[in-house]
Amino acid sequence: MVDEKELSQFQTMWSLKKQDLEVKERLSKMKLLDSLIAKQEPLADYEEALKKKLIDDLSCCLSFYCHGVSM
Repeated sequence: MVDEKELSQFQTMWSLKKQDLEVKERLSKMKLLDSLIAKQEPLADYEEALKKKLIDDLSCCLSFYCHGVSM
């Protein structure tokens, strides 16, 4: 049988791990967007589409965090 204390500790640990993974994903997206923005030559169509998607994704995340809602 699972102890309530152990379950609570596991849930806390999982919550922290989930937040860590979300932060790492956002950072990865930001780095990719930064590299696309920094390119000197014109972007290929797929790169431009990716840049727009990343901007939409990151601005959505930013608005959630600005309003105190975690994803």
